[in-house]
Amino acid sequence: MAVLTNQTVLTERENNRHTLRAVVASCIGWSLDLYDLFILLFVAPIIGKLFFPSEHAMLSLAAVYASFGVTLLMRPLGSALFGSYADRKGRKAAMIASMIGVGVSTAAFGLLPTVATIGVAAPILFIVLRLIQGVFVGGVVAATHTIGTESVAPRWRGAVSGLIGGGGAGLGALFASIAYYALSAAFPGEQFEEWGWRCMFFTGIISAVLGITIFGKLEESPMFKKLQEAKARSKAAAAPMANPIRTLFTGQYRNILLVNLLLTIGGGAGYYLTSGFLPTYLKVVNGTPAETAGFILMLASIGVIVASIATGHLSTFIGRKKTFVWVGILRLILLPAIALLMPGVSDPVTLGFYVIVFSMLGSMGYAPILIFLNERFPTTIRATGTGLSWNIGFAIGGVLPTFVSLASPMPTDVPMSLALFLGAISVIFLIGALIVPETIGKLDEEPAAQA
Repeated sequence: MAVLTNQTVLTERENNRHTLRAVVASCIGWSLDLYDLFILLFVAPIIGKLFFPSEHAMLSLAAVYASFGVTLLMRPLGSALFGSYADRKGRKAAMIASMIGVGVSTAAFGLLPTVATIGVAAPILFIVLRLIQGVFVGGVVAATHTIGTESVAPRWRGAVSGLIGGGGAGLGALFASIAYYALSAAFPGEQFEEWGWRCMFFTGIISAVLGITIFGKLEESPMFKKLQEAKARSKAAAAPMANPIRTLFTGQYRNILLVNLLLTIGGGAGYYLTSGFLPTYLKVVNGTPAETAGFILMLASIGVIVASIATGHLSTFIGRKKTFVWVGILRLILLPAIALLMPGVSDPVTLGFYVIVFSMLGSMGYAPILIFLNERFPTTIRATGTGLSWNIGFAIGGVLPTFVSLASPMPTDVPMSLALFLGAISVIFLIGALIVPETIGKLDEEPAAQA
C-alpha cells in the first residue's frame, strides 16, 4: 500500500510539473512574441523617419503602423499553417519552430539599411520582413493558446487564459518597456536614433534561444495525448485525418468562427488602441520624456498582468458571457473618457494613473477570450480554430492605430480620433458578448475519440 501511495504521489508531482511547464511555456512564448512586435511600437517615430520619411510626421507614423498591420494580416496564414500542423502532429513542435522563426526575423530588422543608404528599397525590405515575421507569430498563437489551457484543471482555466493572453501581453510589453528604458539610457539623444533602435531589434534573438532551451523539454498536452491514444485504438486510425482547415470552414464551425470574430475584433482593437498605441500617444500627444514614459509603461504592464489574471479567473465564477458583458460596458464608458482626459496632463502621477487604468481596461476584454475559444472547438481542430479566431480578429483590430493616425492631421487631433474608435470597437465587443453562448465545461464534453 505504501508503495502504491508513494507512486501516486510521484505521479501527481510529475503531472503538476508538466502542467506548470505547459502554462509557463505558453505564457513566456506569447509574451516574447508580443515583445518582438512591441519593439516596433516603441521606436515607431524613429522608424517612420528612417524608413518612411515624409514632410508630415503623422503620415510617417501612419506608414509605420501600416507596416505593423501588415504583420498582423499575415498572422491568420501562420495560424492556418502551424495550427493545422499542431492539430495533426502536436502543439510542441509547432511552438518551437514558430518561436525560432519569430526571434530570427525580429533580430534581422536591426540589420536593415535605411532610406538614406539604399533609397526606396529600404521600406520594401522592411515590409517583406514584416510579412515573414507575421506568419511565424500566427504560428506561435496556434500553439501557445492551446497547450497551456489544455493542461490545467477546470477551476484554473479562466485564470490561465488571462495569464497567457493578457498576462503574456503584459509581460511582453513590460520586457519591451525595460529594454526601451535601458537602451534609451545607454544610447541617449541622437545615439538612440543611430544605434539604440537597432539594439532593440537585436534583443529579439532571445525568443529563438528560449524556443530551443525551454520548449524543448515540454510535453504534449494531456488532451492531445488522449486524442492520439483514442485514434490509435480506433479503426479510424487507418484512414487519413480530415484537414483541420477544411473542417473549420464547413458546417457549424464556420458559423462559430464568424461569431467569435465579434469578440476578438473588439478585444484585439481594444488592446492595440490602448497598450499598443500608448508609447506613441505619450511621445506625440503629451511629449512625455522617454525615461518617464518607459517607467509609466512598465507600471501599466504590471497592471495589465494583474487585471488579465483577475478577469480571466472571474469568468470561472460568473461565466465567460457575463464577464464579457460587464467588461464591455466598462470599456464603452471609460476608454473614450480617459483618451480625452490624458492630453495636457503633465503631472507624472496623474498621467501614470490614467495610463495604468487605460491599459488594464484594454486587456480585460480579451483575458477570458483564449479559454472561451478553446471551449468552442474540439481537440481535433482546436489549435486551428483558436488560432484563426484570435488572429483574424486581432489582425483587424491591429490595423486601427493606422486609421487613428490617418484620421488625425495634427497630434492635437489624436485624442478625439482615438476616443471615437474606442467607442466603436467597444460597441462591437458588447454586441459579441450578448450574442455568444456560455461555454464553461464545454472543453470536457467532447467525444473521447474525436476522430
